[in-house]
Amino acid sequence: MIAMTVMLIALSIVSSLLARAWSVRSRESRTADALASAQAAIDVLSREISNSGFGLTDDSSTQLPASNGLVLADCNANKIRFRANIENEGGTFGSNVTSTHINRPGEDVTYFFDSATQSIVRYDPNGFTTDSITYQPLTSVVVNKVSNVTFAYYNYAGSTSASTLVTTPTNDTGRIRITVDVQLEQVAGQVNPQTITFSSDVTLRNNSYMLKQY
Repeated sequence: MIAMTVMLIALSIVSSLLARAWSVRSRESRTADALASAQAAIDVLSREISNSGFGLTDDSSTQLPASNGLVLADCNANKIRFRANIENEGGTFGSNVTSTHINRPGEDVTYFFDSATQSIVRYDPNGFTTDSITYQPLTSVVVNKVSNVTFAYYNYAGSTSASTLVTTPTNDTGRIRITVDVQLEQVAGQVNPQTITFSSDVTLRNNSYMLKQY
């Protein structure tokens, strides 16, 4: 009887330890998946956003940058829209910015978070074409299984930057902070819910302030 009681106690302890070990393993697995999703999102957004403003010039002879490429009216903490003359065609920024100068895939891009699908969405009004002449809008999911994405902006004036991040960009914005949140799936025996946050700063290398630093 005593031996049976001791055995049951031992089995109970072992079962508890095994359950805890599986819980920790499950948590770490979900954490790794969340970090991978966040890193993938950061990489994709950073690569394109850093080119914002490329090829947009005020004067075709001086080639001075016209702006940082951000469409200020369409940029906030939850959405960012930027332009770049990637194919370097069309001359100056001017009034034709939405027509002949920036009308190729990847030259006018908007990123935003879609809470319904828990994904970061990319919208390009000139995303694809079937005849090499007429471009059609393209909406695509960059990465899913994320909880939120936010944008904050560093605005530069002269040789100094704003002391704090702001949620509204200006023509003096030279750097952007992208923050991706991923809420982990609930795991029995662990503190729930848990959220992984991943942030990265992206320099708008075509911004006039940044160009003066090199």
